[in-house]
Formats: sequence, C-alpha cells, structure tokens
Amino acid sequence: MKYKEKRIAVLGCGKSGIAASRLALSEGANVKLFDTGYSDQLQESVLALNAEGISVALGQEGICKDPASYDFVIMSPGISLEWEIVQPFIKSGINILGEIEFAFGLCDSEIIGVTGTNGKTTTVEIIGKILEECGEKVAIGGNHGRPFADIINDNISYSTIVLEVSSFQLETIKNFSPHIAVWTNFAPDHLDRYRSLEDYRNAKMQIFINQGDEDWAIVNGIDKPKNLKAKTVTFSAYNEFNDYYLSGSKIISDDEVIVDQSMTKLRGLHNAENLMVAIAVAKIRGYENKQILNAALDYKAPPHRCELIAESQGVQFINDSKATNIHAMVSAINSFKGHDIVLVAGGKDKGISYVEASETVSKNVNSVVLFGENKFQISEDWKALSKCHLVEDLNEALRVALDLVNESGVILFSPGTSSFDMFEGYEDRGNAFKNSVIKLIT
Repeated sequence: MKYKEKRIAVLGCGKSGIAASRLALSEGANVKLFDTGYSDQLQESVLALNAEGISVALGQEGICKDPASYDFVIMSPGISLEWEIVQPFIKSGINILGEIEFAFGLCDSEIIGVTGTNGKTTTVEIIGKILEECGEKVAIGGNHGRPFADIINDNISYSTIVLEVSSFQLETIKNFSPHIAVWTNFAPDHLDRYRSLEDYRNAKMQIFINQGDEDWAIVNGIDKPKNLKAKTVTFSAYNEFNDYYLSGSKIISDDEVIVDQSMTKLRGLHNAENLMVAIAVAKIRGYENKQILNAALDYKAPPHRCELIAESQGVQFINDSKATNIHAMVSAINSFKGHDIVLVAGGKDKGISYVEASETVSKNVNSVVLFGENKFQISEDWKALSKCHLVEDLNEALRVALDLVNESGVILFSPGTSSFDMFEGYEDRGNAFKNSVIKLIT
C-alpha cells in the first residue's frame, strides 16, 4: 500500500477530516488529526478517534510544532490555505492534499462531479436516483452528505460515484478529474473567503482542469465556461439556444420532449435546469427516456429548498433556507412569479451587495421583511423599493410577514445569505422557520 507507515497530518476534525483520517488509517498510515477548536463535541470525537488508533490535537496543540516530520497533509475543505493551522506545513514545504484529492487517488469508480453556485445538491440527488433506476450501483456524496473519503472506505465496488464539489474542495486538487463534470450556474458568493469574484470563479473552474477530449462537460448555457477540453453539452431554462431547453413546462432536446416538469414534484426554473443536467448525464450514459422519466417522476427535492411547509387561510409558507446567496434568492422569487410575495431575507454579512436583485424584488415582491446581521445593508441597497421592514429575529419576521401578506399570498423565506450569524447552518435555520410557522398558525 502506498500509504503504509507514512506519517499523515489531517487538518480539521469535521466530517471530511474524520473520514480522511479513517481512510488513511485503513491504508496503513500513521495518522494525527489537528483542529484549533476545543468544543465539547470535538472532545467527544477525540475519545472515539483515539480508540480507533487516530491521535488528535486540539486547541493550541492544533498548530503543529513538528510539520517537517510528516510525509504529507490532508486538508478539510472548510480550511483556507491562509489559515494559521496550515502555515507550518506550507513553510516546511510539505505536500498538501485536499480530502477529495486524497480519496480520488484510491478510487476505481467513474466520477460525476457537480459544481456551481446553486442547485448542486438537488442535481446530485436526481442524477443518483436516475442512474440507480437504470440499474447502476451508485453512491452520492462529497460536499453534500457523505465525504468522498467515507465512500471509498466502504470497500464497495460502485459503478459510479456522484459528487457535489464545492469551490473550497477544488482549491487543492492536483489530479482529480470527473469523467462528467457539471457546471450548474455561477453567481457572486463566498466573497468572505475569496479576494475577488474572479478568484471564486477560478476555484470552480478547477473541476475541468484535468479533463480530456474523452470526458464530458455539462454546462449552463447562460454563463458557459470557455476553453473546455471535454465534449460539451449546454442547458438553460431561459432560452432555447442550448442542447437542453424548456418550452412551457417541457424539457426538450433534439426536438424531442424528454420530461414534462409539471408531472414531477419539482417546481421552478432552477429545478427545470437541475432536471436537464440529470437527463443529460443519463443520455450520455445511453439510457432511454422511459427509464429517465420513471425516476424523475418519483424524485422529491431535499428539504429547505422551496419547500412548502404549510398553507393556512390561503397563504403558502415556503422554506428556502438553502438560499445562501443572492442568485438562489432571485431564482426562488422567479419561481413564484404572479403570486403576492412577502420575502423574508437576511443573515450573515458576507460583504456582497444586494443591488443586483433590486429589479427582481421590485417587479415580483410586494413586501420585504429583513432580519440578521446584514439587514441594514440590504435595506440600504433596496432603499428605493420603499417596502423593507426591519425586525430583530425570525419569529418577529414571520409575525410581520403574516400581517403584510394578502389572501392567497406567499411568505417566501429565502435569506439570500448564509446563516452563521444566528444559526448553526441552513438546516438549523430552516427548521427554526418551520417551527415558527407551526407555532404561528396553530
């Protein structure tokens, strides 16, 4: 085994770091995991990992004192190369791999990689469901669900592994190369991590860097990446000048109706594009329309993505907590065009201007309720709209929204930013919204 008796430092004691540590240990390596945190949860993880034979250093000890003694480093995607925990290894010239690169080197399955600003998780899940329906043995994971290293450590022979791949994961790849790479869309995000929008885009573009002319790139026709080496398929729900496009509710390719979206459980133009991608993957793999349709009709989107929580006295309460950037929020608003929309938005301040969403909000939203760290910034960006109401928390936001919404309207919870100012993640935020709705209407 190429990792037998190698000394490996793993940075980050989250899901990816723990999975990479276990995979490295199973390959015969001597593993030490470093994390500068020191929470009760981390200390519980230490006990379990120590019992498995993995040494862990937390807190101040999480900054390695002898970096030159390690053969290489595996870095969790949530860690930036600029952080203090990485610097000793960079200064010592130690080879640094991301978790996804490490797992790829031990993978025999065909890889489908999905990146983009929005739609990655739903797209990965639809692809996985369609391929399973067509008879393949499939695993899905990556940035969503199970870490790649955890899937590899299964020692199960999967025909295909479908991975959601974030820009953070792509920053540290060297050889990682999916046979089919998907670019769902691109919009401003993560400018609290990247110096510029160009840096963010360049990180995303890494998904194509190692592809050749026998590989495939499935890309959004509106913001299509240039100079791709792979065979390219385009899609768009916004115009017909693409390989896959939308006519009414019908997804069409080569003048053939593949799926009528109205027959599925997915709504909105963003979900039409997610379906297009999954169909394109299945078509590349040679599957027939009937097989694709059966899986598409049965698929239900994961929670917190334009999820109908309740309908009370004609008002729909929609949980779109997964909308952690402006592009996702705009897509959600467009999905409910023609309704009386009260938008509930706001959260962590990521240094992004909301001016670009002004036109969409002005045309389609009747009232806006803002809460969270960036509520004042959004209110300033949208001051010309004259319909923003600032509140202290989510419970108050819902009460105000209910006073503002008209009969048969929609209260759309689509924050347009991440949740870490007040919540542990978008799931925690979405669950808080659900609980508030239930309390409010019962």
